[in-house]
Amino acid sequence: MEPEAKLRAIKAVHTLVWAVFAGSILAIPVFVLLGKLPIAWGLIGFVFLEVVVLIANRMRCPLTDVAGRYTPERQDNFDIYLPLWLARHNKEIFGGLYVAGIVYTLWMSVPAAT
Repeated sequence: MEPEAKLRAIKAVHTLVWAVFAGSILAIPVFVLLGKLPIAWGLIGFVFLEVVVLIANRMRCPLTDVAGRYTPERQDNFDIYLPLWLARHNKEIFGGLYVAGIVYTLWMSVPAAT
């Protein structure tokens, strides 16, 4: 397989993985609103696993290093099919939404005072 084809495959997988985690982050408050707190907590735990992987890899997705083997390009979206602005601000945007989802889930998990 040619390097360009390998890079396209890695970018496709990376984009799919990103979509699963981004979708999970966006789904957290939706499940809280639906009163499905166990699912929201499950998603929080699922995304936390990705956070651990990122921390262990110096806040980089391991697929970024794999993609880097097949191109000299290092633009923020060289390894994923995302617009440059989103790739550049991905951690800030979805990190903030993740923390907000955790806070909202915690808030809604506390029984109301009577």
